[in-house]
Amino acid sequence: MKTVIIFFTTLVLLSCSKEKRSDVAAKKMQDFVISISDYARSFDPDFIIIPQNGVELVFNNAEPDDGFNTSYMSAIDGLGVEELFYYEVFALDPERLSMLRKIEDLKKIMVSEYVTNNSDISAAFDQNYNEGFICFVRDKSNYDYKEIPNNIVNENSYDITDLSLAQNYLYLISTDNYSSKQEMMNAISLTNFDVVLIDLFFDDAEFTSTEINQLKTKANGGQRLVISYISVGSAENYRYYWKKNWGLHCPLFLKRKYDGYKDEFWVKFWKQDWQDIIYGNDDSYMKKIINAGFDGAYLDNVEAYYFLYYKD
Repeated sequence: MKTVIIFFTTLVLLSCSKEKRSDVAAKKMQDFVISISDYARSFDPDFIIIPQNGVELVFNNAEPDDGFNTSYMSAIDGLGVEELFYYEVFALDPERLSMLRKIEDLKKIMVSEYVTNNSDISAAFDQNYNEGFICFVRDKSNYDYKEIPNNIVNENSYDITDLSLAQNYLYLISTDNYSSKQEMMNAISLTNFDVVLIDLFFDDAEFTSTEINQLKTKANGGQRLVISYISVGSAENYRYYWKKNWGLHCPLFLKRKYDGYKDEFWVKFWKQDWQDIIYGNDDSYMKKIINAGFDGAYLDNVEAYYFLYYKD
């Protein structure tokens, strides 16, 4: 009996310790996003910040019952969400939806759904727009965000000068369907999406401010926003910052492999060496995005804190 009590007590202590580490990790990610936002807005006060996933970070202690984290809420303009209602099969997470409903009147919610049956595309749009979210739906042929859909939900000619005004968006971070940067730009320019989300790079070439400015006008003449993708919770071995001798644990902020993505590694995002790559200097990723004239940045993998509890 004594052994059982000791074992149970050990499990409780380990659980509490893990929970505390998770709370600290969430706070570190909140601070990271806030710092990125502060840095970008020191150059452009209207710079848009949209973290993808990690919805609970908008709350104190990452707990909806603890109220909004006002510093984090002030640092962001919207929230990106992957697979809310659909991912291969119906995938609704009631808890996540409940959190988004608390936020929707304050921040723009941008949902990316993935359906394997094209007959679900219309329903995916309907479910999201009925909630007040804007939505991008991709199918199996567009799993990697490489195609421009033929139809645009709520297409309009309005000038979209603020994220809150957006009624639709294009998520196009793969360049696989295009033989050149100009070909990709031409294809985007023929559309009327309110927000265009693309990568900073076409292959290894950065988009220039002249090129990005060309994308800020819809085909119908309306103004739109152009946002750059950036992963802040994972390192990608095809990016400009990657060194030839890097690998798992070298440098030490490369914490673990990213399952399903052979070219990515989860990072210890709180480490200064990683943060210096992301923001704060002229060679940082965010400074390159700012120099290219993007209206904002879409911060992927903020949920890294789920997998990497802060210990040092």
